[in-house]
Amino acid sequence: MAPVLQARGITREYGHVTALAGADFDIEAGEVVALIGDNGAGKSTLTRILSGTDAPTSGEILFEGEPVTLSSPVAARELGIETVYQDLALAPHLSAVQNMYLGREIMKRGLLGRLGFMDRAAMRAGSRTAFDSLGATVRELDGTVGGMSGGQRQGIAVARAAAWASKVIFLDEPTAALGVVQTKNVLDLIRRTAANGIAVVFISHSMPHVIDVSDRVQVMRQGRRVATFRTADTSMEQLVGAMTGALDGRVA
Repeated sequence: MAPVLQARGITREYGHVTALAGADFDIEAGEVVALIGDNGAGKSTLTRILSGTDAPTSGEILFEGEPVTLSSPVAARELGIETVYQDLALAPHLSAVQNMYLGREIMKRGLLGRLGFMDRAAMRAGSRTAFDSLGATVRELDGTVGGMSGGQRQGIAVARAAAWASKVIFLDEPTAALGVVQTKNVLDLIRRTAANGIAVVFISHSMPHVIDVSDRVQVMRQGRRVATFRTADTSMEQLVGAMTGALDGRVA
């Protein structure tokens, strides 16, 4: 089977600065792939391109084996690709339910629906189902997100992405600044999401978390992919060596 999402020879130039210099990437359905690299390696740029936020200077993107143009985040979402950025992009003054359906509100059928009446009961039920199915510890559906813990906000962001994504989720540093219990919950969410057949791209600087949750690791350095490892067959020392250039070569 073809990878659900693949990048071939992606370049991105900002004036005289080359952020990506022929970067490759691939991920299969139901797989957790960790994307790692030092600051400036090109991880964020590649993520923005594969989620439709930025456009490549050159190269090819394939979705389920077919070339595609991801001209915007909306175009990516229409293919079932969702992204959870480090800032989570949640509206702190809105509730968990409102954040879950922000921009995707369920309207009541008939004339009243056309006049803008939302089906709050359906959205509340859908939110609870999404949170419970991923094990997200969201205790209060109606309280504002700004008053919730970091772990609960992470759970809302990941559950929202998982509810709308049918193919791929990008998670940018989802365990940053979280406590031990909150981090465990987020890593469990990642496993449950992949178990539902969704490909998860896990971007992280935490090598223990990378080894704990991923199936494969793809390493970027100087704007390109320099190594790919099967997580079960590698070590933290190998990953760090590939990131720094002390260890060259690709391991299938």
